[in-house]
Amino acid sequence: AAAQPEELPLPSEKPQHEKHRTESSASKAPLVRAVLGELRVSSVTPNSVQLQWSVPEGSFDSFMLQYRDAQGQPQALPIDGGSLLVTVPGLSPSHRYHFHLYGLRGRKKIDHVSTEAVTGQGEQEELPLPSEEQKHEKPQTEAPSSDAPPEWAVLGELRVTSITPGSVGLQWTVPKGSFDSFMLQYRDAQGQPQALPIDAGSCSIVVPGLSPSHRYRFHLYGLQGRKKTDHVSIDIITAQPEKLPLPTEEPQQEKPETKYHPSEGAMVRAVLEELRVSSVTRNSVQLHWSVPEGSFDSFMLQYRDAQGQAQALPIDGRSHSVTVL
Repeated sequence: AAAQPEELPLPSEKPQHEKHRTESSASKAPLVRAVLGELRVSSVTPNSVQLQWSVPEGSFDSFMLQYRDAQGQPQALPIDGGSLLVTVPGLSPSHRYHFHLYGLRGRKKIDHVSTEAVTGQGEQEELPLPSEEQKHEKPQTEAPSSDAPPEWAVLGELRVTSITPGSVGLQWTVPKGSFDSFMLQYRDAQGQPQALPIDAGSCSIVVPGLSPSHRYRFHLYGLQGRKKTDHVSIDIITAQPEKLPLPTEEPQQEKPETKYHPSEGAMVRAVLEELRVSSVTRNSVQLHWSVPEGSFDSFMLQYRDAQGQAQALPIDGRSHSVTVL
């Protein structure tokens, strides 16, 4: 049978204990060495794994994480070159996965490391969802078992920053103390519990893959170690698809006219550069763009999925790339 057209074929399913040597440059220029540090598992839930790595020497333009899903199908997840961690969602409970991380320059793989992880058991949720009744009062912070004085850490109100038919943006604060990490939990449109681990340095998240016009209850936990010390909740209904109509399917050859600022009538010019495809896999597309003049508060990416349903993905105004899964 013909080989499948994988741009970066998966290596042997055995983890790589010895890393590949850095490929030498074909030119006469001196080799610029780039090295990937150990790929480590930082957190595991029944349906996700968070991975971390380092780049002790040199730098990469981007990364590519590859693995096989529970059905044995190869999956590839492109990652921005500035990232040193990734959360892999949509996994199956109690399943062993082999993850292979590539460091890329352009489209050429320079180095790669591997690791294994086993997802948690679905029937024993480490952080069970609270009652589906929305919590109007926050639970009291649990006191530590030791005799040391408790380090009081408080979660601020969980607020909505954006709503589309297929996603919700959430934001929160930590007005007092600090947490080691966060965990967002909710039930999907089929009633299955979902858990998304979040790094301690983050105070916002966009939850993708939701269903239009559906009510969700989101529960955000603040964790110290693996122990929940505070949590806040919120109810949200996703938007209807027709509220964000897609433009015509013809590509826009001419850019829209620059709008005028309503305050003083002076024109504040902001320009979007060409939208380019930087990488493509079977189940994702990475897009890049630039803003050569002015600035935007945010971006909105719209497209139709394989079923013809309109999807919209809000993007922070500082970002110039996005991966559509």
